[in-house]
Amino acid sequence: MKPLRPVVLVGITLVTGLLCWGGTRLWNSLGTVPGVPTAAPIVLAIIAVVLAATAVSLRARLRAQRERVPDAKGVDPLGAARAVVLGQASALVAALVTGVYGGLGVFLGSQWDSVPGRHGQVVTAGLAVLAGIGVMAAGLWLQHICRLPEDPDQVSPAPYRRG
Repeated sequence: MKPLRPVVLVGITLVTGLLCWGGTRLWNSLGTVPGVPTAAPIVLAIIAVVLAATAVSLRARLRAQRERVPDAKGVDPLGAARAVVLGQASALVAALVTGVYGGLGVFLGSQWDSVPGRHGQVVTAGLAVLAGIGVMAAGLWLQHICRLPEDPDQVSPAPYRRG
């Protein structure tokens, strides 16, 4: 499994944000734009906290296992792989969601004074973007914690030299 790079998440977020901004402009020309759900930043923040707590727990257990602490609870390799997949999947979905709320927030911010009631929606969209960034950061941190250490016993072949 290849590690997820932050550049990929930024790209997904930007492309999704641009598409959502354009779609929201089109939607606004045809009718009214849907509001931003109040629960969005709360749910994203809860996911970020769960991922961060998982990362802290795994980090402590891996450290205790590495230092051979007596009665230390080890980490199941399959459980660590599942945690990595959870972190990567959460980060990818959070990139999409962050782009959607970012694009929607930018559009709603452009109507800050002209349409009443947009202030609260812009703030909610901004909080959802911040919580989405938190989910991406926690997912990447969880992936970083569960990576395999370099194997010092494995000798890499020497590069070819002309001689």
